[in-house]
Amino acid sequence: MDANALRERVAELSPWFHNIDLGHGVWTAPEHFLGDYPGFKFHRFADALPADLTGKTVLDIGCNAGFYSVEMKRRGAARVLGIDSDDRYLAQARLAAEALGGAGDIEFRNLSVYDVGALGERFDVVIFMGVLYHLRHPLLALDLIREHVADDLMLFQTMQQGSDDLSDVPANHPFHKPGTFDPPDYFNDPGYPKLHFIEREFADDWTNWWAPNRAASEAMLRAAGFTVEAQPDHDVYLCRVAPVPYAEYGPAAVYPAKGVR
Repeated sequence: MDANALRERVAELSPWFHNIDLGHGVWTAPEHFLGDYPGFKFHRFADALPADLTGKTVLDIGCNAGFYSVEMKRRGAARVLGIDSDDRYLAQARLAAEALGGAGDIEFRNLSVYDVGALGERFDVVIFMGVLYHLRHPLLALDLIREHVADDLMLFQTMQQGSDDLSDVPANHPFHKPGTFDPPDYFNDPGYPKLHFIEREFADDWTNWWAPNRAASEAMLRAAGFTVEAQPDHDVYLCRVAPVPYAEYGPAAVYPAKGVR
């Protein structure tokens, strides 16, 4: 496509949240309030992922306009699948892949994170960036990813609010402090895992439901069966699939989210 045709198609699919350089001097969101987003953010942690993904499979959950899908294909991934529940985002992603030469190599499908089990396949790398805080049921989403599609690595990002501290949390929480009827003090520690609930809007967006602090992000990942291998940016985690913890509390039939899978 020449520049004029490309600009017309970009305009037809506006507004864009991913500001992607499509070549010919055409950007998808040149007036983006964050500038070169998500490119500038990706450059801060790009080295955390393998530079060579030859032969690997990648699932990009909540792919939006396909920025990360295209980047994974550029690294040589054998199969890249991007999923999103918004048809406009999927149309944007297909245009971006077409303009950047990956139209025949990247598949995009309308699918919710809650339905990843329907894919019937597992992936070497899962991209789960900028989705968790938009979900009504965030821990369920992590459980489903771990159970059905994540085979090795997951690149995870979420909006975080509150402290970056990490408190020493006991494995078993008592009802009260010893000798009192008062709750334990550590629940009020800045570093205790907290998932802040946003009842209405955050940054004029009613789909922003949750804002974990750092401790909550890491605890939820552990609880779902991921170990944190690295934290290349303040809200970005490179995770690896691990045994689902807490199996000692009961069989999967009784504790399906905590049983061994």
